[in-house]
Amino acid sequence: MKAVRVHAHGEPDVLLYEDAPDPEPKANEALVRVAATGVNYIDVYHRTGLYKLGPFPFVPGVEAAGTVVSVGADVRDLGAGDRVAFAGPPGAYAEAVAVPAERLVLLPKAVSFQQGAAVMLQGMTAHYLALATYALRPGDTCLVHAAAGGVGLLLCRIAQRRGARVIGTVSTAEKAKLAREAGADEVILYSSQDFEAETRRMTAGRGVQVVYDGIGRSTFDKSLNCLAPRGTLVLFGQASGPVPPLDAQVLSQRGSLYLTRPTLFHYTATREELLQRANDLFTWMSEGWLHVRVDREYALRDAAAAHRALEGRETTGKVLLLP
Repeated sequence: MKAVRVHAHGEPDVLLYEDAPDPEPKANEALVRVAATGVNYIDVYHRTGLYKLGPFPFVPGVEAAGTVVSVGADVRDLGAGDRVAFAGPPGAYAEAVAVPAERLVLLPKAVSFQQGAAVMLQGMTAHYLALATYALRPGDTCLVHAAAGGVGLLLCRIAQRRGARVIGTVSTAEKAKLAREAGADEVILYSSQDFEAETRRMTAGRGVQVVYDGIGRSTFDKSLNCLAPRGTLVLFGQASGPVPPLDAQVLSQRGSLYLTRPTLFHYTATREELLQRANDLFTWMSEGWLHVRVDREYALRDAAAAHRALEGRETTGKVLLLP
């Protein structure tokens, strides 16, 4: 088969489109013919070595949708022809991938492969952020960084439905429009405005109950300053780089704050929780109020271009690779 493989960590050019061994499903696995692959920032971390994935050469990609070709021993609930999606197991930058059956979710007929590949990782991330890590309530105000990104757009919509007031940060007027359409009540252009000062102004100096921060280094300190006393900073990514070590006393000094660094794996650790989150998303999509924006699609061979666009903050919504 054809796959994108990494032989050494580095810039996007290390993503090589080449022949790779055909995968075979082991016991409790299913072989999936990939129809669409989601591109996520964790793929960048794997490519650069910030998060380790190996040994070399390895196939990146932790999200895809496609069709089951065959199943290994002991797989009972899936069969050839089933339409499925997953987020978590690596190897998705390929024409086919063997996936543990317990991590696969059946796609409803109303959800396309592109939508399935676009919503699994970022959608379930938005789901656990708004419903579990800090469960938004009516009357809460939240600050969502990168509100026009893949997670950001979904998080704005879910937060709005939870009854929260949503303040989003974006870099351009075009992205501000998308964030408002997704449910942001107010939008800050961080390229020309100080988001800390604007957040304080918009909350009459009180601050917000929660900041959802997938940016990391460049936003971390000011995100803490945007919180109301006993507020929560949810650091779920580090697009601008990892956050330096923190003296825990800072949390006390700034208002008895909470800081958490969640990951999707821990919020989909059981089969039951995985299905709950994924099926909630599929239901909301079928009801028509949750929309997944696919910003652009690339051929699998052009994975390097997809990474450049993602890292260059050129994208709004989801980026997909199509074998």
